[in-house]
Amino acid sequence: MGDTGEQDNSRSGGRTKVARCVRIAREQFGEITGYHPESVSGLRRTEDGWLIQFEVVELERIPDTMSLLATYQVELDEDGDLVGYQRVRRYPRGQADRG
Repeated sequence: MGDTGEQDNSRSGGRTKVARCVRIAREQFGEITGYHPESVSGLRRTEDGWLIQFEVVELERIPDTMSLLATYQVELDEDGDLVGYQRVRRYPRGQADRG
């Protein structure tokens, strides 16, 4: 049982670290762009840090189905600091991806 507890703690610690990185990235991205991400649509560990994809409302319209959303890819270094971002997609709310 001791081994299982240790594994669970390390896994939990890993999730906490990832959640902290996402939170910091969201704050830094918001400060730089003025956009506040609605959700995380992608997350990947890289050799140098993390790549996170945020979904952002770029232009609110009424009705909100006419709002424009965007996917931004945010790059973090090992310390969790934002080192770059780019918009990778822009689309109307409710538009499904074409597979």
